[in-house]
Amino acid sequence: MGVVTPARPAAKARPARAATRVRHRDGWWAALFLAPQVLGLLAFLVFPLGFAVVLAFMKWDGLGEKSWVGFDNFAAQLSDPDFGTAVWNTVKLAFLTVPAGLALALLIALALNQVKGKTFYRVVYFLPVVTSSVAVAVMWQIILASGDYGVLNRTVYDWFGIALPNWLEDPGWVIVSIAVVTIWSSLGLNVVIFLAGLQTIPPALMEAARIDGAGPIRVFRSVTLPMISPTVFFSTVVAVISSFQAFDQIYVLVNPDHNDGARTIVYQIYDLGFQNFEFGMSSAAALILLVLTLLVTFVQFGVQKRFVHYDS
Repeated sequence: MGVVTPARPAAKARPARAATRVRHRDGWWAALFLAPQVLGLLAFLVFPLGFAVVLAFMKWDGLGEKSWVGFDNFAAQLSDPDFGTAVWNTVKLAFLTVPAGLALALLIALALNQVKGKTFYRVVYFLPVVTSSVAVAVMWQIILASGDYGVLNRTVYDWFGIALPNWLEDPGWVIVSIAVVTIWSSLGLNVVIFLAGLQTIPPALMEAARIDGAGPIRVFRSVTLPMISPTVFFSTVVAVISSFQAFDQIYVLVNPDHNDGARTIVYQIYDLGFQNFEFGMSSAAALILLVLTLLVTFVQFGVQKRFVHYDS
């Protein structure tokens, strides 16, 4: 009888060890490529956010000693008339810009979806989005200025003899002026997003609706709008968050220090931190803005189940 030689376990273990070394090597390469992004995220997002949270419970002018004050900064902001005005102006700006801006963008996208040369129109409408917000604000400042310096007021008065209000000085009209500039500058982004959503609708659905006798309005209500509802929801969330964070164009267009009608929450944060050097108060106002934004976003995600259809 022959002798049966047992299999060598080392021969089987060798490929396993090689596979382990390959995984470890790939892991190190992955960590190397992810390190810059992770470090940037920690340095410019996580650490500043954590520092702002801690600072919101302190009193600090940026140079002296920090002192713990608890919730006094939050109480001071919630009882401050300027902060109440800033919240109200921010809410008004959101109500003016979000519905009107999205509705106008959807109408333009519906029209462009029926014409040739969509790429050209995309570029034209998207130009204000990639233009510097400061340049846009300066251009609109020239258009909306009062007196002989305002292009709009002067032109209307010369042609029709109608005296228009001081758009950037009247507290009752300044938020409307800011809303117009905001809608104009963000219109191209929403148009491009809606155009992309419209082009995902299967033509067979539109044709079937027309064969069944549905008119343009019925096709829009029963086919188009349900099919692009995820796109509408996404644009709504982004537009609301952007309206809550409005600052740069307001800062250039108007001086909110002399016009309370233009004071928003972000300008309140800037005013407290970088003009009055009350960094604790500024951080508290920023956290309140963060909480408000999260609450509104959670509400939007809660109600989206009623009107957003993800099934194709």
